[in-house]
Amino acid sequence: MMDADVVIVGAGPVGLMLAGELCLAGVRPLVLERQPRLRDTPKASGFNGQIVELLRYRGLLDRIEAASGRPVVPAPGAPFGGVHLDFSHLADSPVRAVHLPQSRLERLLGELAGELGAGERRGHEVAGVSQDDATVTADVRGPDGPYRVTARYLAGCDGAHSKVREAAGISFPGTAYPEVNRLAQVTLPDSVTRLDNGDLDVPGLGRIRAGFTRTGRGVFGFGSLTHGGLLIQTTEDEAAEVRDDAPMTRTEFQDSIRRVLGADLPLADVTRLSRYGFAARQAERYRDGRILLADDAAHQFPATGIGVNFGMTDAVNLAWKLAAVIGGWAPAGLLDTYHDERHFAGARALLQTQAQVALRRGLDVAERG
Repeated sequence: MMDADVVIVGAGPVGLMLAGELCLAGVRPLVLERQPRLRDTPKASGFNGQIVELLRYRGLLDRIEAASGRPVVPAPGAPFGGVHLDFSHLADSPVRAVHLPQSRLERLLGELAGELGAGERRGHEVAGVSQDDATVTADVRGPDGPYRVTARYLAGCDGAHSKVREAAGISFPGTAYPEVNRLAQVTLPDSVTRLDNGDLDVPGLGRIRAGFTRTGRGVFGFGSLTHGGLLIQTTEDEAAEVRDDAPMTRTEFQDSIRRVLGADLPLADVTRLSRYGFAARQAERYRDGRILLADDAAHQFPATGIGVNFGMTDAVNLAWKLAAVIGGWAPAGLLDTYHDERHFAGARALLQTQAQVALRRGLDVAERG
């Protein structure tokens, strides 16, 4: 007997969304996650796009609003390639935004999937994957030692360094950019004045405009948070590859601000420190037999505000098709349309996010190649 209908590798928002969607369609998923507990490392601070409406259709926005403590409202603006897009003059903003840190989103989606009957094992790392004509097998290292699980299908939602993608022999071509982005939520001391228009007046430095400021050493950006603090980000070019799972310190963040602005910015409280890089990559194919890819295992986009929305939309597209095949009512070739549709959508998203790279880095056509 198989352990599950579908094994899902990775308990991020996409893996957990997929688990819930499969349960709604009558499929038995098992989620395997190598981290023993929910991660507190700051990552995405919210999401927007089509997935907001999909969650509304599922009747989940009330729970999401309760978890975030804020209603889902039209976004007044959005960043695009280092430019702040102001939607405040439009009759209706084209973007609905959910302000919910990724750790809280994962907790909520995990609770929902559990209520629907999904299995979840944390601290269980998938070391290898194999398949035949009828099943797929995952070799797992758990707290009590190695073991195997079998299922009809396996979905790799295990990130940009996906072991599932590697085991399936699927290439992941693309480009990594030298940008290192550092991000934190902060409060400011009384010595820094916040002007009525949102700008900052800093002793010894002068006025810093709200939004993005490009200097000869990088980009400094900030925006206001609802609780009165600021979200501050720096962007610098560095040769070393970024590991976004390595902790970042307050000292590292303040040193980056000093390099970019050429002077110190006094900070009071500093929380949710994180660091990340950008890459533009797309898996050659999203399906290899009984193995399928979604989220960062399938694509990486060199811009913020797209990854969570796009990956969770992958999950919605994939879930009903897997359920149809497992339930025996799918027409021939249905599961292949997951690759056809989402790979095409991913290619389009890569184009617009690479355009953002060109804007924020000031590249001309020749430099973009």
